[in-house]
Amino acid sequence: MNVIRPIKSVDDLDKAGLLEGRDVAALEAVASRYAVALTPTVSKLIDRADPEDPIARQFVPDAAELVLTPEERADPIGDHAHSPVEGIVHRYPDRVLLKAVHVCPVYCRFCFRREMVGPQGLGTLDADSLDGALDYIRAHTEIWEVILTGGDPLILSPRRLEEIMLRLAAIDHVKIVRFHTRVPVVDPQKIDTALIAALKASGKSVYVALHANHPRELTDEARSACGRLVDAGIVMLSQSVLLKGVNDDVDVLAALMRAFVEARIKPYYLHHPDLAPGTSHFRLTIAEGQALVASLRGRISGLCQPAYILDIPGGHGKAVIGESAVREVAEGCYSVSDYRGAEHIYPPHE
Repeated sequence: MNVIRPIKSVDDLDKAGLLEGRDVAALEAVASRYAVALTPTVSKLIDRADPEDPIARQFVPDAAELVLTPEERADPIGDHAHSPVEGIVHRYPDRVLLKAVHVCPVYCRFCFRREMVGPQGLGTLDADSLDGALDYIRAHTEIWEVILTGGDPLILSPRRLEEIMLRLAAIDHVKIVRFHTRVPVVDPQKIDTALIAALKASGKSVYVALHANHPRELTDEARSACGRLVDAGIVMLSQSVLLKGVNDDVDVLAALMRAFVEARIKPYYLHHPDLAPGTSHFRLTIAEGQALVASLRGRISGLCQPAYILDIPGGHGKAVIGESAVREVAEGCYSVSDYRGAEHIYPPHE
């Protein structure tokens, strides 16, 4: 089925043939609380014959989103606790998040900012708020990196992006500008010469962290879009979320990480899913995640290995939670496990 316009409602989903066998009334209840949007690119990726399709699971609402668990919270990683002015999150000393927009071209059903994004969310920073955010960055000379996130910053027009980048260009202590985005995979034609010129307008070192969770998202069109960014001198990293029913399989994870590297994107973070409301059906245990990540070791190149990350609830930052291959067995003596699971003593004994 050829879909020629974005999907933004349950009715649109139904017309696109994406609600077969689903409780439409329950999905209307989900959509009244959490934003719904799929681009034509994403809609065409979904296998309508597969009720367990991993692309659909990421973007098509599910009645399970109405199930709330006691540990879930509206702000699972504590953005608000570290927001000194509107649009800024300053959790780590040398970098800040600049949340210029809280709108996305697609809405992930597991989004950790799902209470903040979408038409009912925090919207786009107005001119005064953007001035205040940039004034904060200007006043804090310890800030070395600015990370544009949200929302998806690449939903902004090239003109708006260029304005932000030129204003960052005037702040000498900012050396790195990073963008977190799904656009190259969900709307690849948007990555054109005007947008790339806007990203480079500051003259700073620019990084783009691409969010994708399944190898099917790295289509030929998506790889071409990423190629345009990389060929322009923009370094690309990956971010993925470990999701039950999407990529909780070592072969799928391996294929995803290889696809990133083939597209000249360095695997960066594999996130344990956050405690966002209505997302328990996506969450594995940490032990299950550690076992999957351990299975990647030795199976795929070191170029393909992401760091397995947990954002500690309450705003306490990220922790690397991949299971350690090393344990101390005596003073100065360690047991080290290889990628097959066999243990070896270090330093070796004669």
